[in-house]
Amino acid sequence: MHGTLTSAPEITHISKNGIWILLGNEELLLAFDLFPWFEKATIAQIHDVNWPTIDHLYWPQLDIDISVQSIRNPDQFPLVADHSSSNHKS
Repeated sequence: MHGTLTSAPEITHISKNGIWILLGNEELLLAFDLFPWFEKATIAQIHDVNWPTIDHLYWPQLDIDISVQSIRNPDQFPLVADHSSSNHKS
């Protein structure tokens, strides 16, 4: 199937500043100041992540969809949701 990934994303580290995620051979930081929806999430919720396409990550327990490009280049994707908002999308 075209677009299907064979490797799974791996959460490699969670700190007070953010989450490190390994995508293939690339490790990226989701800093809590840029991705605030994860700051109050449980470890189990953070580890439950899917990588359905090359540029899409999804956390089903949190109902969060994120473009991988927004992690690589956060300046190109300004935060538009209030931290307390019920809208969890980036």
